[in-house]
Amino acid sequence: MLKRRTDLAVEAEALTKTAQTGRGPEGVRIQEEVREGCPVTRVEILDDRGEAALGRPVGTYVTVDLSGLARREEGAFPRSCTALAGELGHLLRRCRVPEKAPILVVGLGNRAITPDAVGPGAADHTLVTRHLIDAAPEQFGSFRPVAALAAGVLGTTGVESGELAQAVAGKVKPGCVLAVDALAARSLERICTTVQLSDTGIVPGSGVGNHRFALNAESLGVPVIALGVPTVVDGATLALDILEEAGRDDLDPAALRGAGGDLMVTPRDIDQRVKDMAKVIGFAIDLALHPHLTVEDVELFLS
Repeated sequence: MLKRRTDLAVEAEALTKTAQTGRGPEGVRIQEEVREGCPVTRVEILDDRGEAALGRPVGTYVTVDLSGLARREEGAFPRSCTALAGELGHLLRRCRVPEKAPILVVGLGNRAITPDAVGPGAADHTLVTRHLIDAAPEQFGSFRPVAALAAGVLGTTGVESGELAQAVAGKVKPGCVLAVDALAARSLERICTTVQLSDTGIVPGSGVGNHRFALNAESLGVPVIALGVPTVVDGATLALDILEEAGRDDLDPAALRGAGGDLMVTPRDIDQRVKDMAKVIGFAIDLALHPHLTVEDVELFLS
């Protein structure tokens, strides 16, 4: 049986709204605003009713719309970085992470598979400072200690990315872990135009139904903030949406016998889109962790 599948809380909430009332489920609160010209939607799952309805743990899920970046609007890159940095800073404060506490950035995914390369790409754009603060205190004494890890995947390393992150976290002893990964969306329009931040952690591989070792506060012992970018749409979900556009919204999904259930769809220009989103996320992490820096400063440090 085909089901509409999404890793985005904002889409899951929309799917639960009833046609009669237009309201979402009990135990879920929605807030919308605009930051730096980017629409922001906060989905807060408050209790077990919300958990059951959306299939996600209690916590905050923030969706930032960066479609202006995809349209190459003037000033879209610095605005997108600043908007994401602001939301990430808010979650860090919400999780009560001390301002100077060390941070571990974990880029999840496989560099060899383009739609799965957002995490490693974001790690490449992360300003790592943990080794510099003691080595050059005059230049980097005011920076927060940051380490970055591109964990790879089980098939190429023989080690679960979550287990590797757990081992590194035990050595670095961060105040928080930032995990970046690719997600699956319901809508093609959200591919590489949306970033979801959440304070509930992440399960590597969940975007393509390949669930692995979870990265969360229970497994790592510190708060875990996930940053996810949808890079694929489930084939079954896309099929149902196309049928609805064709006027067949009354079709029973079971009638399609699950065809396309193992198919993932992504745009032809996904390579450039992933590069753009990885850079935006990496820069946003840098700005959130080092508030005294500007986008231009980060560009200079990473060049």
